Amino acid sequence: MGRAGVVMGLEVSRLARNSIDWHRLLEICALTKTLILDEEGIYDPSHFNDRMLLGLKGTMSEAELFMIRQRLIGGMISKARRGELKIRLPIGYEYDRQDRVVLSPDKRVRETVELFFKTYRRLGSGTAVAQKFNKEGIKFPKRMFSGPRKKEIVFGKLTAKRAYQVLRNPRYAGAYAYGLRQQVPRGLDKKPLVKFVKKEEWKVLLKDAHQGYITWEEYEDNLSRLKENARCTEDTRRCPPGQGPALLQGIAVCGICGRRMGVRYRKSAGDGLSPYYGCRGSHDMYYCQSISGKRIDGLVEKLLLEKMSPSVLEVALGVQEELAARIEEADSLRFRHVEKARYEMEHAKRRYMAVDPLNRLVADELEAEWNESIAEYKRQQKDYEKKRKQDRFVISKDQKKRVLELASDFPALWNSDTTGSKDRKRMVRLLISDVTLVREESIKVKIRFRGGATEVHELPVAKNVWEERKHSPEVIKEIDRLLDDYTDGGAAGILNDRGYLSGTGKSFTARRVSKIRRAYGIASRYARLRKKGLLTIGEICKKQDVKRWVVYEWRKSGNLKAYRYDDAGRYLYEEDFNSIITQ
Repeated sequence: MGRAGVVMGLEVSRLARNSIDWHRLLEICALTKTLILDEEGIYDPSHFNDRMLLGLKGTMSEAELFMIRQRLIGGMISKARRGELKIRLPIGYEYDRQDRVVLSPDKRVRETVELFFKTYRRLGSGTAVAQKFNKEGIKFPKRMFSGPRKKEIVFGKLTAKRAYQVLRNPRYAGAYAYGLRQQVPRGLDKKPLVKFVKKEEWKVLLKDAHQGYITWEEYEDNLSRLKENARCTEDTRRCPPGQGPALLQGIAVCGICGRRMGVRYRKSAGDGLSPYYGCRGSHDMYYCQSISGKRIDGLVEKLLLEKMSPSVLEVALGVQEELAARIEEADSLRFRHVEKARYEMEHAKRRYMAVDPLNRLVADELEAEWNESIAEYKRQQKDYEKKRKQDRFVISKDQKKRVLELASDFPALWNSDTTGSKDRKRMVRLLISDVTLVREESIKVKIRFRGGATEVHELPVAKNVWEERKHSPEVIKEIDRLLDDYTDGGAAGILNDRGYLSGTGKSFTARRVSKIRRAYGIASRYARLRKKGLLTIGEICKKQDVKRWVVYEWRKSGNLKAYRYDDAGRYLYEEDFNSIITQ
């Protein structure tokens, strides 16, 4: 605007963090004949010498800011290498007065985190742990970092994302780590992407820095299981048991390339989902081999039922004790929530009782808080009693008796309606390490049991779909014979009366018979009658020079012999006109 005569400031070169903004100011001042003043002197940007000096000052200031930043980062890394840099702690840990990392003094928080890792050891999937917690009504703690409840620990629903964050955090293994994540710029309009880096690229890793909930070996095992569970990694088939019926999901190995085989399902009539084991090999476009898994699963199931001994009873008793311990642990943790709600209710009561009754504004507010805490306590207690009744039902005497009966009869346990596909897969994985499949002239199945024992079996190759749906030669022969005297619909009715079925196991219809004779090249009834010399109604009318209705009357009176050739009521006629002419 040309109204300023001088720009004054202390260390004016630090008005910007880079040289671009600083040189833009110099350019504007030079155009408007505006001076620049700092603690060292006065400068005229329109003069070359002054402008060059100011430019050097801006460049040196930018370099100084860069060096300061590098020194600060270096100090942070140096402090992190000693394990002294304070980092935001995950739930379950706190800083004491000496800034040492200790376990959370809240017993509920500690027990919940411990139960989380125990459940993961048993289920082997972060998503399954989250589903288990939510099904059992167990809440997971979370520390608030903003809002009116900042730094407060609240309990809420456990999500799968939260579960994976806990499993990836090395602090739970007692390790101090720095540089686990890095920011990747994504342009001016988007926030930087934060992603995890490999463990080898962490800037600092100090094991046994503080007390952990798990060991470092267990933490590494958890990471490897997460990698196996991830479907986007190289070995995509090593995954936890799913809901599908394929028994060898995750443990089927291709005998050609040695990779894990995936599972796909085909819906078949009457049989539900039929599993197929396939391997893509080193290429994503082609399969190494694809094998029908129905008979393979049947073989594995038969072997397991044959090899199970009465020792299953001891295993079942151990499972029963573990189940009771888990129920007791979950019950204790849920009871902590009831105790917390009771404490909040008593605390609200004491606050209400301590206020001056004449101060109605405060008294009304505290009374409302007291009523809310009472309602929350009743809800927590009701949920606790409901879950406790369910747990008691699980470990009742009748249930113990049923477990013992099933344990002594493994086939009954295997075939029980309450045993789902996921449970059967877990049983298989407890007994079998992997199964190698090779499809050649026959299917070779090599089963490797836990402990090293192996067995090799051979199965015939399953028929293709078109072979399974192929009609029997007897049906084809019978259709060919019946079409000499019957139409497609008549032949279908006789086949159904005699108990014949199609290749797909369905009854016959005129349309189905028509498709079969066209597919197998069987002559139709029309072609057979024409081959014998029978005439159409048009040909009869032309030879006798009569109308169609006359031919219909001759057929109805029996003077003209006719043969029906389709289900629409059309006929072919014999070439015998002597009796007609005589009459």
